[in-house]
Order: sequence, then structure tokens, then C-alpha cells
Amino acid sequence: MTALTTANELQLRRQKLIEAHVDAESNHDIKGTLATFAEANYDVVPLGAPTNGATAVHELLDMLFTAFPDFHADTMALHHGQDIVFADVRMTGTHLGPWAGVPATGRNIDVRCGCVFHFDGDRLLKETVYFDHATLLAQIGIGA
Repeated sequence: MTALTTANELQLRRQKLIEAHVDAESNHDIKGTLATFAEANYDVVPLGAPTNGATAVHELLDMLFTAFPDFHADTMALHHGQDIVFADVRMTGTHLGPWAGVPATGRNIDVRCGCVFHFDGDRLLKETVYFDHATLLAQIGIGA
């Protein structure tokens, strides 16, 4: 087996894992999302603090799915690096529960995100999520 074949196989394994991860998130399957991690870690940068461990990640996702019960994520593109995969993602949903201290407004969100999936080989260690929180807040009626 050549190094190129091995690299392509690693990219394919990572891509399948990310697809399973995003599908689980979109289906609000917290257990399934957690199962994609070797170590459950999110760093949702606009929220200001990393979320480490299965219990904390479960709470983060529960908060997200309570705030946006029809939350959905669509992966628009994947870009493979040495130990990361960058995903260009579109997240949508309806604000029907509290989010970042804001009571439900019933308004829709449609926000682009940059998601960095950190890997050790084909083991997913962490997801770092970047998005414009001011845009999300404006879409739910704060500061608009």
C-alpha cells in the first residue's frame, strides 16, 4: 500500500465519521453524537468556554436542541488538513427555547459556521465551532 492510498483511506474514514457526527447532531441524537468522539470535546468559540467530557457535551447539545428544536446542520464542503478537517456548515432552526439568556422568540436562524474537527489518526478528539453570534442574535430579534 502506498502512502497516497493510506492518506486517501484516512481522509475517507474521517469524512465518514464527520458525516455520522453531523447526521447525529441534525437528528438530535446526543448519544450518537457522543459516540463519534474518542474524547467528547466541543469548543463553541462564541460561547466563550470549551466543553469537555461527555456530561458537559450532553448538556451543551441539550441546550442547543431545547433552544432550536428543529436544529439542522448541513455540511457544504470539507477540507482536509494534516490533523484537522475543516467543515463549512450551515445551521438552521427556529428559536423556541432559551438561548444565551434570550427567551424564545419564534424566529428562524440561518447561520454559516466554520467547524474544525481535530483528529489523532481517525480518532475525533474535538470539534471547534466558529460562527458570528451577533448574526444569530440579530436573527432571533436581539439588537435588530
